[in-house]
Amino acid sequence: MTTQVTDPVVGRLLDGRYRVGEPIARGGMATVYQGLDTRLERPVAVKIMHPGFADDEAFVARFTREARSAARLSHPNVVAVFDQGADAGTVFLVMEYIAGRTLRDLLRERGRLTPTEAFDVLEPVLAALGAAHEAGIVHRDVKPENVLLADDGRVKVADFGLARAASSASSSQATAGVLIGTVAYLAPEQVERGIADARTDVYSAGVVLYELLTGTPPFTGDSPMAVAYQHVHEDVPPPSLARPGLHPSVDALVSKATRRDPDERPADANRLLQAVVELRRLVPADELSTTNSAPPENNGSHDTLVVPLAVAGATKATTPRSGVGAVGPPSAGPPPGVRRSRPGRIIVALLLLLALAAGAGWASWWYGEGRWTTTPSVLGVDEDTATATLTAAGLQVSISEPVFSETVKAGDVYDTDPKPNERIRENGTVTLTLSKGPERFEVPKVAGLSQSDAETALKEAGLALGKVTTKYSSTVAKGKVISSDPGAGKPLRADTAVRLTVSKGVQPVTVPNLVGTEATAAQKKLLDLGLKPKVTGEKFSTKVAKGDVLSQSPKSGTVPKGTEVSLVVSKGPELFEVPNVFRKSTADATRILKAAGFKVNVVKQLGGFVDLVRTQTPGGGDLAPKGAVITIYVI
Repeated sequence: MTTQVTDPVVGRLLDGRYRVGEPIARGGMATVYQGLDTRLERPVAVKIMHPGFADDEAFVARFTREARSAARLSHPNVVAVFDQGADAGTVFLVMEYIAGRTLRDLLRERGRLTPTEAFDVLEPVLAALGAAHEAGIVHRDVKPENVLLADDGRVKVADFGLARAASSASSSQATAGVLIGTVAYLAPEQVERGIADARTDVYSAGVVLYELLTGTPPFTGDSPMAVAYQHVHEDVPPPSLARPGLHPSVDALVSKATRRDPDERPADANRLLQAVVELRRLVPADELSTTNSAPPENNGSHDTLVVPLAVAGATKATTPRSGVGAVGPPSAGPPPGVRRSRPGRIIVALLLLLALAAGAGWASWWYGEGRWTTTPSVLGVDEDTATATLTAAGLQVSISEPVFSETVKAGDVYDTDPKPNERIRENGTVTLTLSKGPERFEVPKVAGLSQSDAETALKEAGLALGKVTTKYSSTVAKGKVISSDPGAGKPLRADTAVRLTVSKGVQPVTVPNLVGTEATAAQKKLLDLGLKPKVTGEKFSTKVAKGDVLSQSPKSGTVPKGTEVSLVVSKGPELFEVPNVFRKSTADATRILKAAGFKVNVVKQLGGFVDLVRTQTPGGGDLAPKGAVITIYVI
């Protein structure tokens, strides 16, 4: 009895539109099926996530976001994303269908590629990654399985951003879908800190290039963790160690792309693509198209000529046959029965003529073309490697003044004289120009300068004036620079714009009217406004209560923050001693009190017949302000 296992997804109509066909690829995260968009009647590829991922809400949410980001990419080397969605728990992605095979399939078939073939694949891959990097998208999972080779010759990169979505799933799923499947291409920072940017894709692309050239990834091990450990702690070796005969510039390119420190790699895929294009421009095509692991055989060069042997035989010194110095018996001629035939003498003569002609030709060749060779390309490699390469080619080396370069690392060869592949005499001298690395200009100290002086200082430093903003300052005079962004001493590229903050002077404050306000509260209010209160004195006042502000200076208006405001505080009305009018007559008491500045209120008791002051309020000797009413009680 035969049991047939069928895929339940095959034949389904997802989202009422996409008919799922036969599976065409399976990975740790999803299976890809050939499908049909029934609405547009066009073939598509449908990637359906495995159930373990589809059940993870965090993964589905991130998968949706990343798919939408990838759908915004429009580039001829990017597999287009048409749609994404979920249907009855099935999370899917609809992509452009590419008839062909993956780069992994090609490697299984070929084993490895020539440098020319490897670059033919790598350039469109880098173009796709570069477009993604410009759009702010990082692939995170660059590997041969994600590079599609169409039957019509196109190269396409798939699965942009999906590795980031997978990283949100559970740890076991992430291990099975990401680490185990792609650990051979992980950058050190992905292993150590779980972070990725454009330089991470550059590292993975460099590892892919290494594998294209050698047939195997640079690091292998018994477990994914063993491989990940090597990425973190070991440099990717030069591919020429596994495949002798590769051009030194190819080694240098792989080394640059796979530096463990992200800052030492090209900033993004476009920069790496430029380096590849420049390498192919400078290195002869025949030096990049070799398929042999050993140097090419000598093919008809002057080293195989028989001229030196023939000439030596024709000019060999003969030993004296007789006389002084003879070392043997006199020549008796040919052996008996043997005669020197005339044809034999002719052959000897012809050989001699041929030898002389060959010698003349060799001399002509040597003094014409034979003394010349071509300059090997050592661009982009360090000084020691360049010197070793040129010395091995029989050339001398000299070093010129280094120059700045944005693309060549400090200490590596920026240029040569003669240029790569130009004619040079054997044992001639090649002058190397090394890179000093990127030229940087330090931001000058401009704080305290006027805006115009600061602009001049920036121009003299090789920089440009950027956006100028203004703000109030209590310490920097109006029109002077408060600060720069970036700050002084920061190294920048030439003509980088530096932003300035310029002082508007001290912030103005409106002085409030505080007359009649309790003095302590008035001082606090001034402090809160950024003003400096100062009590300059006290005065009597009959109108303002004691302890309140009697007057201020300035009284009102707008003044700079920090201005001093003088306050005069009321002492209240001035008090005088009340005269004692006890037992005075009404007339005398009234006269005395009025003379002292007081008002008098007379109250008669018991008819006031005696006409003497019995008592008074306030009493004699008490203090009262002038104009106060003194009540006298008369009996």
